[in-house]
Amino acid sequence: MTLLAIDVDYLSQTLKNLLAIPSPTGFTDEIARHVCKELDRLGVFYELTRRGAIRAKLPGKSPKPARAIVSHLDTLGAQVKSLKPNGRLELVPIGTWSARFAEGARASIFTESGAFTGTILPLKASGHTYNDEIDNLPIGWNYVELRIDAYARNDDDLHKLGVEVGDIVAIDPQPEFLDNGFIVSRHLDNKAGVAVMLSALKAFLDEDVQPTVDMFWLFTIAEETGHGASSILTPEIASLVAIDNGTSAPGQQSEEFGVTISMGDETGPFDYHLTRKIAQLCRENAIKHQKDVFRYYRSDAASAVEAGADVRTALITFGVDASHGYERIHMHALRSLAELVSVYGTSSVEIQRDAREFSSLKGFTNQPTDDAAQTLSPETKKPKPDVLVDEMEEEAD
Repeated sequence: MTLLAIDVDYLSQTLKNLLAIPSPTGFTDEIARHVCKELDRLGVFYELTRRGAIRAKLPGKSPKPARAIVSHLDTLGAQVKSLKPNGRLELVPIGTWSARFAEGARASIFTESGAFTGTILPLKASGHTYNDEIDNLPIGWNYVELRIDAYARNDDDLHKLGVEVGDIVAIDPQPEFLDNGFIVSRHLDNKAGVAVMLSALKAFLDEDVQPTVDMFWLFTIAEETGHGASSILTPEIASLVAIDNGTSAPGQQSEEFGVTISMGDETGPFDYHLTRKIAQLCRENAIKHQKDVFRYYRSDAASAVEAGADVRTALITFGVDASHGYERIHMHALRSLAELVSVYGTSSVEIQRDAREFSSLKGFTNQPTDDAAQTLSPETKKPKPDVLVDEMEEEAD
């Protein structure tokens, strides 16, 4: 296996370019076009589904058992629910996110007449008018409205502008790339994952390294509404590794640095062998990592399994503070993920039987069940802790 050098400048610029393209679920044509053009520029073969999901392929030394990496292009957003008598718009969310994080957001409304800008505001937005009532207003999508930046005093004016029920609303990302490596923006879930994939793919091409087996790079368009990778897998893909956000919050083990390996989410545990292989690759290549379990989380991998795909799944993440809100990540995690993808793609295949969809018991996997060795006793001296070196300090030197 080979740990490839990641072009961090490319990673950063790629993420900036992706964030600049509105892409709430159901409105992903332009970002699909953007990624396809980048794949053309890199010289990578790809196929585009009817709706715009992308399946690129990097040929390996052997065709099977093929591996796949997946991230989603779509983001959270909203739709127009109704045109209100006061000239404002009632909204419903696209994806699962709280109206708490919608309040104050700048947004774009895409109508057949063209795009308009606007601001999502609570129903009682002026302290000079409502005084303390603005603090007592409940939180929820029924308590916010979109103020369009156009002449709209009533619903008739909205009709004249061409605004209609069902129009897509994209939330402005307002990205900030700080000199200390932190990145603050909406929609880092999962445009950061897409940037990681493209950066890892570029590393394979720059260093002219061939993966161990055929490697597919999947970009999906409806993960935020639960569909994800359900319709883009091919039968030869035996292992699917999703790249997405990990929730760094109290009670979680995720961090904004290094790789966070998800051992399970609300759909259950990820594949026993694949997740442990990934952890071992991190250890062998000195990639900072931690493990976590997410109780209220699903990803592209979950949708693939629920659709009936017989594929081993794993989820590797970049720690996000305030996921589905005002998100923050660190470039250290993105670079670490891209490095992990490179060593995974060049690592050996331990489960050769996975090359066949059906086979006999020969070559089937084992899970350890033997009793653990227990040598500790009250008289055992406590071992001296190893001296730990902060990886970030090393990199800063």
